[in-house]
Parts: sequence; C-alpha cells; structure tokens
Amino acid sequence: MSKEPILQIKDLKVSFQSGKKFIPAVDGISFDLKNGEILGIVGESGSGKSVTSLATMGLIPSPPGKIENGEIFFEGKDLKNISEKEWRKIRGNQISMIFQEPMTSLNPLFTIGNQLLEAIRLHTDLTKAQSIVRSIELLKLVGIPRAEGILKEHPHQLSGGMRQRVMIAMAMACNPKVLIADEPTTALDVTIQAQILALMKDLNKKTNTSIILITHDLGVVAEICERVIVMYSGQIVEQGDVRKILKDPQHPYTKGLLKSVPDLRGKKDRLYSIPGTVPSPGTTLKGCRFAARCAEVFGKCREESPELFKTEKDGHEVRCFLHTLNERSDKHVGVTS
Repeated sequence: MSKEPILQIKDLKVSFQSGKKFIPAVDGISFDLKNGEILGIVGESGSGKSVTSLATMGLIPSPPGKIENGEIFFEGKDLKNISEKEWRKIRGNQISMIFQEPMTSLNPLFTIGNQLLEAIRLHTDLTKAQSIVRSIELLKLVGIPRAEGILKEHPHQLSGGMRQRVMIAMAMACNPKVLIADEPTTALDVTIQAQILALMKDLNKKTNTSIILITHDLGVVAEICERVIVMYSGQIVEQGDVRKILKDPQHPYTKGLLKSVPDLRGKKDRLYSIPGTVPSPGTTLKGCRFAARCAEVFGKCREESPELFKTEKDGHEVRCFLHTLNERSDKHVGVTS
C-alpha cells in the first residue's frame, strides 16, 4: 500500500453564523488520509465529525456556514476555492459519501433503479442499457440478492440494512478514490452492522478505495480501521494507530470513551459514562475544552489551551498537558484510569 496521502486537511476551521457572531464548529484540525487506508474519526455528537466530512465534500451550506481557514488537498489539488462546476466533477465521482440515514437520503418517490442510474449516468458516458447492467453489478457487489428485482422497488419496500447497502452501491458507482462514511451503521441491528462493516472492508481490499469512517463507536473503529482520530469540541485530541490507542490511550477523553464501551466479560451494575456534556461551540473561552469533565485536571488546564503533542510512539499525537509534566523523562507519561 502506498504511503502517499490522497487527501490532506490542513488547519481547517469551519464556523456557522449565529446572530452577528461566527461560532467555530471545527477549529484548526489537520490530518492525512493515505492511499488505500481506512481512517476512523470518533467522538460524541457535537464534536465536529460530520462538519469535517461535509467540508471535505464541499457541502458546507453558505450561509450560515463558512470555511474560515485551512486547506483541503485531494491528489495535490486544493479544493477549498474551486467552483461548484468543478466540485460536481469530483463529488460523487472521485470522492463519494454515505450519509447517516438512508431513508432520508434516498428519494421515496423514485425506484432504486432510477436513483442508481442517475448516479451512474451523471458521471460516466455509459448508455442507459450499460448503466442498468452496471447497476445490477453494483447491487451484487454489495451483497444484495435478486438485484434485478430490487431495481424496480422503492426505498420503503426495503429494510434498513438493504437501504444502507443501496447507499453504498450508489457511492461506489463511479469507483471513487475516497469514500466518506458518516455513521453508516447507526440504527442497524448488530448482525446487519457487522455485515455492512465487512462489506466496506471487502470493498476497500477489492478496489483500494481510501475510506474515512465517521462514528461514535470505538468498537466499530477497532473492527476495520488502521488509524483513528479522536475529536472533541471541534478539535483533534488524539490520533494515531488504532491498536496502540485502544491498548494505551493517552488522553483522558479517549480513556473515558473506552471505559464507556460495554464489556461482556465483566458484570457491572451500571455502564460508565463521562460526566457532563460536550460544551456548545464557542463557549470555552480559555483553557482545555475537556477541563470541566476531566478527572485529571490541574491549574494549567483551566488557563491555557494545549497544543497537539507528538509522542515517541510512531506519530501518536495527543492534546494534553499531562505530556509536559515529564517531558524530560524517557518514560512516556500515561493517563491513569
């Protein structure tokens, strides 16, 4: 697998207008997506995950949204200032997205075939007959039985899992180089969830499509991702190799997310939850944004905002002052549980 990044986000800041003020929803995030990689972005609702994906697709509504700063490079080309006409050539063709709720993303008035054909013919030179053949191939690729019959059905006639598979088929219609999946398994039962994740992993192997998987579920990230970005209140608080972060999380927020995952091996009266809620965008005026919920907070945390510190662990990065306490020590500073 090539180590060259196919997508680069640099210092991205996205704000939304509220009255006369612009409130930052994503505040200065940077990351790379490598060719053929599956990258997870995880965090609670309100952490800025979906806004990041919409900005990457050029879908921030303006007004009220605005990309105030940053660069979005796809194969070396800056997408931030390209025209809508240029975006139409890229969006759905080279960069595709699976949205969170397939029932609202699919048009209830048109058949599955109509919607698949539109996606294919918009971006390719295939004839109608060739597009029908391609539609059947795509539905079979995502594991849908009796594909010819499904083309004639409407979204309400399909189960949630089947609709999500159709959404994946539409996203893969033009063999995109980057696929962004925003909570693709939300509201699906665990059996269907496992099938959708296996399908995405299989598509990644067969087509070498780079995938950004956006989720709040660390279990999903552990299943198929190679690297993970943990977001909190519009910022990246930790990023690195999935196995290393799951085994040895270095930020108190990541630690809390892991403790919140149900463990079938142990018997507990109550599931753990991180106290408090994600602060509303723009309300943290100074200090670390996680300070009010952190069990390990100390004076500096309430006064200064930490930068992303790069540890000695293969590019592992963490936004926490705990890593400055022993910065002269050879021993890596861990986070107590």
